[in-house]
Formats: sequence, C-alpha cells, structure tokens
Amino acid sequence: MKTVSIYETGCVRKKNEDSYLVLPDYGLFAVADGMGGHKAGEVASYLAIQELKKRASSLNSISIDEIQEWITSAIENANKEVFEASCNDIGMEGMGTTLTTLVLKDNKAVIGHIGDSRIYIWRDCQLALLSEDHSMVNELVRMGQISEEKAKDHPHRNILSRALGVEKQPEIDYFQLEVQADDVFLLCTDGFSNLVEDEEITREFLSEGSWEEHLTRLKDLIIKRGAPDNFTAVCCILNGEKNA
Repeated sequence: MKTVSIYETGCVRKKNEDSYLVLPDYGLFAVADGMGGHKAGEVASYLAIQELKKRASSLNSISIDEIQEWITSAIENANKEVFEASCNDIGMEGMGTTLTTLVLKDNKAVIGHIGDSRIYIWRDCQLALLSEDHSMVNELVRMGQISEEKAKDHPHRNILSRALGVEKQPEIDYFQLEVQADDVFLLCTDGFSNLVEDEEITREFLSEGSWEEHLTRLKDLIIKRGAPDNFTAVCCILNGEKNA
C-alpha cells in the first residue's frame, strides 16, 4: 500500500482547522475538518484524530469481523472527547468537527463518516463518491427542493446538518465494502471537494503521472482558484502503483 497526502491552509484562512491521520501499518486513515470560534475548530478536529490514533495499535490484533465494532467504539469515544471539551471550556463551546475514517484490513474496507468531508473510490478508471454530505443544502437536494447545480453556489452550503461533538449521540454513517487489488481511496475535506469537480478529479487521475503528481496538480488548481478554505486530501493506493 502507498499513501499520498496534501495538507494546506489555503489562501485566506490564517490557521488550519483540518486534521488528518495516515497510519498504513494499521490500515487506518482519517480526515477531519473542525468548526467553531477562536481555536475551537482546530481543537475539535485534533481531539477526534488523536482518539483514533491512540487506539490504532489494537487494529493489528483484531479479526476482520471485529473492525466494525472497533471503528464504532473509536468514533463514539472521539465524539465524547469533543463533546465534553466543548461543555467544560467556555472558549470551546459549540465546537465540532467532521470525521471520515477508513480502516483497511485484508479484503475489506470499513468506513465511519459524519459531516461533509468525503471519501471516494477510484476503481476501473472511474471515480465514485462513497459518503453522503451531511449538510443542510444536501438535505434540500435529497428532498428535491433545490437542484444539485444550485446547491453548488448556495450561500448556506457549508452549514452542517450533522457533526461530531455537538451532541451526546450523533448519527454516524457506517458502511463497508470488499476491496479490489487496484482500488484507490481518496479522503478529503470540503476545502478540496468544493473547489474541484468530480469530473476534474477523474480527468486528473486518468492523465499521465504519479499519484504524487496528481495531488500536486489538484493542489495547485485549488490555490489558483483562491483556496478560501483549508484543504486536505489523502490517497490510499492499494497496489502502490499507478495503473497503466
């Protein structure tokens, strides 16, 4: 397995409220995008990622059938850490974070997701979005009240309908799938996915170059477009090489 990542503050923000985790030895990957005033956003995403990190070593000693239980417990505890910190420190009140977590073990991928960070799969030269954005605008799209085209420029598109740490028992999406030898998983925060279309990612991945070059060119494109938000992306390449 090979991993490639980018982690950028962007052109407007003074601090980076994203956090990410790349632990290929344990098959554990995650991205988180914090929200909240002052430094609360970066604290929320950091706490969530650290909760995953401190539990990572146990992944090597569990069976493939226990991964779902592991990821559920880890995310529930991450929520508890963020929620309690928010309640106990007035400066952290109301903070929360997105969290998209991927565990790869043998032939299985297990995913836990809340918020509007995303996870895609690149398979057979096609890009597919696996996660669902938990945003107010996406809820309107699902109910048929606005089109996907109008959603892209909606003034409230960044308002989350679900986030980690804002309530005691949030609703988390969990799902799993069988992996194939040449699969590539892309995890990213909305600072990345809001500035590049899925079709642009597809064209880039189909073009000549290494995975490092692909992410670098996408990073340069986002910066060229003004990069108003922090942006993070992690590529997990199962066979470690670019397909011909």
